[in-house]
Amino acid sequence: MARNASIIEQGLLAALALAAEKPWADLTLGEIAAQAGLTLADFHGVATRETLADAVDAYFDSAMSAEGVATDDLPRERLFEVIMLRFEAMEAHRDGLKSLLRYRETVPAHLIRLPAARRASARWALACAGLDDNSGAPLGLKVLAIAFVIARAERAWRRETSGDFALTMAALDRSLRAAEERMGWVARFTGRGASRSETDTPASDDAAPGSGA
Repeated sequence: MARNASIIEQGLLAALALAAEKPWADLTLGEIAAQAGLTLADFHGVATRETLADAVDAYFDSAMSAEGVATDDLPRERLFEVIMLRFEAMEAHRDGLKSLLRYRETVPAHLIRLPAARRASARWALACAGLDDNSGAPLGLKVLAIAFVIARAERAWRRETSGDFALTMAALDRSLRAAEERMGWVARFTGRGASRSETDTPASDDAAPGSGA
């Protein structure tokens, strides 16, 4: 199992390097294996180009647990910190990732699986921020809200040209504030106690959170 995970990781990184130079759809598994320093036989029964594409979210999600967060920070601030770790890890693979993301948007099988991947990213972000409980709002609702937040920030990240994450951070902050406001509504309607972040900081108006891709 560990060997399979290593092959998938090596294959994904090799594929992203190749996709920086040519469209993801034009990659072959043989090219990916050679780029990774592996043989094609190493991938047999382990991974294809399509499973490597599906592995991308979980790979970059792992960056969100690379550093600890200050437990006395507001929940919104903690989520901002851990989600930005994800985008910082993605930046080193920008060109290849953009090629992969464009490809994924054209393949129905990948689009069908994308909402589940978004929810998994959101659930891990909440866990890394110490918010994977039912405080403030049911965990399932928080997962849907943060899935939307990550998707919206990713769209901004794809438009970045300066490398300073200005668009990404602005979109992430706006979306988190909007989600925070909605969680405050849930707290009032359900009688759950609002978190300190929901009472201390006003939120800007934004689109309703969901699990959009």
